[in-house]
Amino acid sequence: MANEFVVLAKQDNQARGIGQFALDFMGGKLGDPAESVFRKVEQFHLDSIACGVSALACGANAPAVLRAEALEYATPAGVPLFGSRQKVMPEKAVVANSSAVREWDSNGTNFGYNPARNATKGEFGHNDFYPVAVAAAQLRGLDGRQTLRAMILLDEIRGRLAEVFALKNYKIDHVVHGAIASAATYGAVLGATAEQIESAIGMVVAHYIPFRAIRAGKQLSDSKGASAAISSEVAVLSMRRAMRGFVGPADIFRNPEAIFCLFEKPKDKHTSPFDLALAASGDDFAIMGMHFKIGLYEHQSAGAIQGLIDLLSKHPELLKDPAKIKSLRITIYEPAFGIIGDPAKRDPRTRQSADHSMVYIIATLLRKALQAKSSGWRELMLVPKDYDDQALVDPLTRELMAKIDFRHGGQEYDDKYPDGIPTTLEIEHADVGRVSSGLVMYPEGHARNASGNLDALVEHKFRVLAGLGVKDVDALFHRFTGLAGKSPAQIAELYDFEIAMASP
Repeated sequence: MANEFVVLAKQDNQARGIGQFALDFMGGKLGDPAESVFRKVEQFHLDSIACGVSALACGANAPAVLRAEALEYATPAGVPLFGSRQKVMPEKAVVANSSAVREWDSNGTNFGYNPARNATKGEFGHNDFYPVAVAAAQLRGLDGRQTLRAMILLDEIRGRLAEVFALKNYKIDHVVHGAIASAATYGAVLGATAEQIESAIGMVVAHYIPFRAIRAGKQLSDSKGASAAISSEVAVLSMRRAMRGFVGPADIFRNPEAIFCLFEKPKDKHTSPFDLALAASGDDFAIMGMHFKIGLYEHQSAGAIQGLIDLLSKHPELLKDPAKIKSLRITIYEPAFGIIGDPAKRDPRTRQSADHSMVYIIATLLRKALQAKSSGWRELMLVPKDYDDQALVDPLTRELMAKIDFRHGGQEYDDKYPDGIPTTLEIEHADVGRVSSGLVMYPEGHARNASGNLDALVEHKFRVLAGLGVKDVDALFHRFTGLAGKSPAQIAELYDFEIAMASP
């Protein structure tokens, strides 16, 4: 199957173009993604479900608050929440479900890197927005294959925007790309016009831009984890308003006062800062370059985790006595060093700060390895209890944190990102001496990792996390696999399963 793209040139009204592309893609006018693309998006969706179920089961605060809020907006014309038959307003279901998915910061990631098309701006992003596609599919009565198609569409738009415009360079949160994609996907599924989708995108960009203030500060809060959810909520709300006749700003990508031209002013005032290429058929969709997290950790730490696991596997004597570990050195690239090496993160006191602290993540993983005398990904997978109040102050973890030297590797490392996650981890041991992981580029979960372990690790992660909230993990696994063959009735009841939820 040939790879075909629709190119929205910088001279075009790209907001209208995204709307028309979304309509044509959902209408089957542009050909079909390869079966590998459908399988990949199902795997990312499955992973997101495990994250969401476990967050609710553990009583995470933001998902619990937003879920309670959503239940105040009950309506028979709505869609259900995770683990519920109660229908609520679509935007409220979306904000609650997306918050649960995103809470652990453990679902999929993109790096906005596509050298084949010279689109390498390197914006982050995450697979947080599938509840938008499911809500729209349930309202429209789509079958499973069309629901997956909507998910592919959403990831394609946000993934390609991440390749051509780096929001982080202007202290804007990466969820803006997801909000634009959410509005387009929701509108396309529900039969909006291209003009209405353009209006909704215009509203999102003109009225609802989140800055990275939500991720700044000595200890992070609920706002960090709920950012994607809140943006998906306003995207759906904007699209619903546009479909009722509200007219938002037109042609927002070429608007000189909107974020795109404001921060990257084009030479020609009649253009946007970039061309945008969107996959229409074949196997070269943005989803195929996205990455999995094999546990709960900030994705920039995956290279160090892989390096540590590799060293422990090669030198099991490192696990005999914690006291003989004299020091650890981690060398990494920017922006990872700035994000998870912030001095405030050397003493994390909240889970949101700890999962963005390199020294905490690696010390916790090493502590688990020392206690279990094990070095495998499955055995050492970081899970919610590794970030609870007791774990945050674990004496051995804190002792190991103090031994970690985390440093920026300079241009040599920076140049290798975001092709990979260039990291070197070294351990100085009283008996073994100094040992090094060497340069780690493609750790487990990375799209270019070729170990062959991914399917088994993602399924294991699903069973560990989902098992925190459901009694029959096998039944839940089968509910969310084979989606392409499910009927509209089965999609309508997709979230109809019981979750044992803790209080926040």
